[in-house]
Amino acid sequence: MAVIRSVIRGVGAHLPKRIMTNADLAKIVDTTDEWIVERSGIRQRHIAADDELTSTLGIAASHQALVRAGIDPVDIDLVVCATATPDRTFPSTAVRIQSGLGVTKGAAFDVQAVCSGFVYAMTIADNFIKTGQSKRALVVGSETFSRILDWTDRSTCVLFGDGAGAVVLEAQPQHGTKEDRGILSTLIRSDGRFEDLLYVDGGPGTTKTVGHLRMNGREVFRHAVQKISGVIEETLVATGFAADEIDLYVPHQANVRILDGIGKKLGVHPDKIIKTLDKHGNTSAASIPLALNQAFEEHRVREGSLVLMEAMGGGFTWGAVLARM
Repeated sequence: MAVIRSVIRGVGAHLPKRIMTNADLAKIVDTTDEWIVERSGIRQRHIAADDELTSTLGIAASHQALVRAGIDPVDIDLVVCATATPDRTFPSTAVRIQSGLGVTKGAAFDVQAVCSGFVYAMTIADNFIKTGQSKRALVVGSETFSRILDWTDRSTCVLFGDGAGAVVLEAQPQHGTKEDRGILSTLIRSDGRFEDLLYVDGGPGTTKTVGHLRMNGREVFRHAVQKISGVIEETLVATGFAADEIDLYVPHQANVRILDGIGKKLGVHPDKIIKTLDKHGNTSAASIPLALNQAFEEHRVREGSLVLMEAMGGGFTWGAVLARM
């Protein structure tokens, strides 16, 4: 039976030019390169310039994805931007990306699920495509987390960076089997009981300020390994794949110990888990598309590759997307 799948036609990414190394951080906060690398695996991160906005980064990443897909912006009928650091309270960053690219039809809106945002955005776009409401969607993860960091808090400011990634999805008929190209499964979850473990201490409805990121790192680590492993296992059971049949795992890049812990728990060889956080840090909703773009450029994925994307973020939110390139 023929079904409509959301096929990934193109990927793109953009990083600010400014690089902040661990040595640079050691000049402004009580830390060392050794301390950061040992606890996170991060060696550097990109920091947006004053004139670089979340939308600016998102437009650049989207442009690259569209060029690689060979699709004109006027043929896009949905823009979903995952971000926790929008340009403005409103309008959405997505409509600014839409305007900047010259997309003139369909809808554009933001999704806020923090580090799980790209998984949520992919899930939403996939549902639009499967129901026939969209034919070609642009899904963007873009963040300027440097603007919500407390640069005196060494437990958080060393972890995050700025950047953007994007994918172009297109509705294509497939056979309805495990061998189909496109998104094969999506799964998203949340549990608001854990809000106080990872949050920003501000907002227009509370403090009337932007606020700063706050995190209980030890508890977040514990939940991340458990919840991400769980959602991966659920996805594999639902689709009938074994863990070793996945060609590449593209996880949210938060902490190398989380990635290693998930791999060990699932029995996945380290070579099948892409790691980019040493160069990017934690870029929240941008981390998965940035990592997917790197995998594409390094020829680690090609047409037919089975890719599993997974994340956990503040809320808590978590989820997974399984797709065949």
